[in-house]
Amino acid sequence: MRLFFLTFFAVYGSVHAYAFLRARSAFGFGPGIGIPLALFMLAMTMAPFLIRVLEQREYETTARMLSYIAYLWMAVLFLYLCSSLVMDGANLVLRGAAWASGRNASSFVIPARPSFLAAAAVSLVICVYGYFSALDIRTERMVIETAKLPAGTDRFKIVQISDVHLGLIVRCDRLARIMEIVKAEKPDLFVSTGDLVDAQINHMTGLAELLQQVRAPHGNFAITGNHEYYAGLSQALDFTRSAGFKLLRGEAVAGGIINIAGVNDPTGLQLKTDREVPEAEMLSRLPRNKFTLLLKHRPAIDGKAAMLFDLQLSGHTHKGQIFPFTYLAKMAYPLNAGAFELPQGGFLRVSRGTGTWGPPVRFLSPPEVTVIELVRKTGESK
Repeated sequence: MRLFFLTFFAVYGSVHAYAFLRARSAFGFGPGIGIPLALFMLAMTMAPFLIRVLEQREYETTARMLSYIAYLWMAVLFLYLCSSLVMDGANLVLRGAAWASGRNASSFVIPARPSFLAAAAVSLVICVYGYFSALDIRTERMVIETAKLPAGTDRFKIVQISDVHLGLIVRCDRLARIMEIVKAEKPDLFVSTGDLVDAQINHMTGLAELLQQVRAPHGNFAITGNHEYYAGLSQALDFTRSAGFKLLRGEAVAGGIINIAGVNDPTGLQLKTDREVPEAEMLSRLPRNKFTLLLKHRPAIDGKAAMLFDLQLSGHTHKGQIFPFTYLAKMAYPLNAGAFELPQGGFLRVSRGTGTWGPPVRFLSPPEVTVIELVRKTGESK
């Protein structure tokens, strides 16, 4: 964990330094502007740590205000970095063209100030658009035909939320929108595939009650994501249970319409708070004539267990949340969003996430509530 924070602050500080130098190159300001700007950027670099300290000391309103400022700034800054690097690439191509034609490069390249202003404008426009996109929760649907539903059950509806990140930013208003969608679907089974809470969960008044509004006939089930551990595992588990979910922590439930199994996020093993429960061992004890649903936060397939489930529901990636970070998410998890038919015969469905982590912004990765309908094949039952 310490290495993660050191890496984060080193990278984030470097991005601030890059933006500062580009601004100074564009406008040529002196210490009168440079020093206040540098101090502001230093404060924004340290803001994630400051937010945590403020909340721990019960300054909730101040922590929430700083969260919005700091995380919106984070989105603008990283979008500026991407836009500016594109401008740098364009200038590099133009310099190459000037060299090839034997002409003066200064007549080809985009000057520093227009380049800075264009990159800044693009980042601001995308950030504003992305803020409203993060509020536009989509309903994504998937239909699976199966012979493993018992006679008399023609359809079985599963509704999935994932990566809601309840905390300082994702609060009652956002959760109420999510729950309206879930309630309208009238799920037979309601599941949360991890990161229901964010790292800051000291003040959660009213949130558990909103989640309790859905009592699916065949149960509400949840698993841990990595953020449950960052928030403090005991506190996160208590909240999840109070919200009406049964936690599956390396365990399975059989005997209903379908089998349901859930595994802990690997963060628990890294922090030595969980014991390892092999997926294949857990799943092998379930009746194979019933449809088996596996809840697993990260969209990684265990080769030994791949033939023992019919559908794995995952999240974690947010599909990068803000393009072009989609490509980074895809590098880490090639199956990072959408539905995939697995070579072993089952399916993987990866949610883009229902909330936001960090910046309350999404670009080309809208939030989703996922609805999976299991449809019994006519005339087939086992």
